Amino acid sequence: MTPLIRQLATAAAAAYRPAGRWAWHFARGKLGGDPLFAALLAPGLLPRRGRYLDLGCGQGLLAAWLLAAGRRHAAGSWPAQVPPPPALAGYHGVELLDAAVRRGRIALAGADHVSLAGGDMTAAPLPPADVVTLIDVLHYIPPDAQRALLARIRASLAPDARLLLRVGDASAGLAYRLSRLTDSLVVVAHGGRWPQLHGRRLADWLGLLLALGYRCETHPMGGAGFANTLIVARPD
Repeated sequence: MTPLIRQLATAAAAAYRPAGRWAWHFARGKLGGDPLFAALLAPGLLPRRGRYLDLGCGQGLLAAWLLAAGRRHAAGSWPAQVPPPPALAGYHGVELLDAAVRRGRIALAGADHVSLAGGDMTAAPLPPADVVTLIDVLHYIPPDAQRALLARIRASLAPDARLLLRVGDASAGLAYRLSRLTDSLVVVAHGGRWPQLHGRRLADWLGLLLALGYRCETHPMGGAGFANTLIVARPD
């Protein structure tokens, strides 16, 4: 972990202290240990300034991360050799677990143009967004619901917008099973019940997206032995 990523993780996690020790510890561990957050700072992955719709947002860590990066850049302490971070023009998160929404609202209280709502992502409205995210959540819903949600998102996307989703590769054996076990434990820790999971092979995820009218690029993102891939899907 680079000093910049470590400092951003600490700053973003600090917002969760008022939400309780569990919220803070989870944020600190996730933001510092998950390679996704560092990857989001790579040039070109996200627009320079954008509105975000975060489906299955948990306690809103994506918003906390981008806000922390934006504050550091605005303060003039961003490393000169690192491209500026993506700017957050707006953020709306949707999360099924009420406890996670409550923690996120406490942590992000006072942030401009940031909101979290409780609800089922498969039925939630899809307001205009430059970036829609589905991070480690699609496998919680059945295959038909996965397809329907991805189709709805595709229909809602402007030509220059994008969908970011991270999925597990069900053909990856033990690494996949370890990843899904971790996801299930996180749901339980957030106050949910043990979930039923509906995975696919990476090739099948990509085939589904192609059939629905997306063009995709993939970014392998294992880390800790997991079998995860970040997919950037744009309207074809």
